[in-house]
Amino acid sequence: MSQTGHSANTPIRFDSLWYGAHAATMQQGRYSVIEDAVIGVKNGRIVWLGQEADLPAYEALQEHDFAGGWVTPGLIDCHTHLVFGGNRAGEFEQRLNGVSYQEIAAQGGGIAASVNATRKATQAQLFTSAKRRIQSLMQDGVTTVEIKSGYGLSLESELKMLRVASELGEELPIHIQRTCLAAHAMPPEFDNKDAYIDYLCDEVLPEIAKLGMADAVDAFCEGIAFSPEQVSRYFQRAKALGLPVKIHAEQLTSQGGTRMAASFQALSADHIEFIEEADVKAMAQAGTVAVLLPGAFYTLKETQKPPIDWLRKNAVPMAIATDANPGTSPALSLRLMMNMACTLFALTPEEALAGATLHAAQALGLSASHGSLEVGKVADFVCWDVESPGELCYWLGGQLLKHRIQQGNIT
Repeated sequence: MSQTGHSANTPIRFDSLWYGAHAATMQQGRYSVIEDAVIGVKNGRIVWLGQEADLPAYEALQEHDFAGGWVTPGLIDCHTHLVFGGNRAGEFEQRLNGVSYQEIAAQGGGIAASVNATRKATQAQLFTSAKRRIQSLMQDGVTTVEIKSGYGLSLESELKMLRVASELGEELPIHIQRTCLAAHAMPPEFDNKDAYIDYLCDEVLPEIAKLGMADAVDAFCEGIAFSPEQVSRYFQRAKALGLPVKIHAEQLTSQGGTRMAASFQALSADHIEFIEEADVKAMAQAGTVAVLLPGAFYTLKETQKPPIDWLRKNAVPMAIATDANPGTSPALSLRLMMNMACTLFALTPEEALAGATLHAAQALGLSASHGSLEVGKVADFVCWDVESPGELCYWLGGQLLKHRIQQGNIT
């Protein structure tokens, strides 16, 4: 069955027409296959979608034959920390020698080490290093990336990170969503968490909102970070400024952060290995997406898995992301994370692909425009050299990408 926004009585005019492959459209979070699919694009949006046999009379400025393979929506990496100074390869060695994440943080490592390196780096240096990382994701089929701040922890440095994120979206053919994660950790110049939250609410968030530098606000709610009560104050300020919220929650312990975030209609709750059934029900009621981060689970050698059966039972959408960061998930392949979500968390390949497309879009507040192949949505899609969509989760690495299309243009 074809989908079109045009009258059948007149030729449809396309900027570009794409054919020669099957499509896993990911509508309703399922493969929703169209065999011998045709995608018609105009002004960067999909205006016709269906089987080649159903294509009506048309005029197209350009036509592209995929010559086989499968087309999916462009992959969406909905949780990254791609902008940072330095790296923490030394901590990787420490952990392999038995030092815990919490112990490294207590020694001044962890997030604090990245804060120090990021503050020292110039905006140009941060841009150059982040560009290399984001290009790796693009080569893996990613067309939308969320980039968090959170290694600045001061107004000046947080803005520096968010400007880099904006620059990346201006220079590269990729859609960027910027998230202010100023409530990530304690900066060295503060010794009182409540005082730091006050600073964020009074000075940082209002300025970032005024400048239009963030699309959402995030916080790390954990014993080594901030309490649910502290994050709640931060979220209240964010919502008053018109910014949606999301949360790092229940990664290491159960704190009740997920339930608290759901009370603010959070876009997503991320990590969530230690959520309880009451958290899941609160997420379902609020429409909060569960963002699974198997890279951090793997790197930290955790054993507590997210309760996938509870999430399925309560119909909570599950997204998947790289959590690309210098300490706990130095991951630059979203496809590898999809495989890990299947092998470590027992998602099906169909659930994993939905998690990196439609549900990832929902986790960013973009489900109306991104995440599936549908008429009216942005023409971000990828053609893969595979014989079935399940292969995207099957192969560990490899060059599967044939063509990457951003807003109707091949990149």
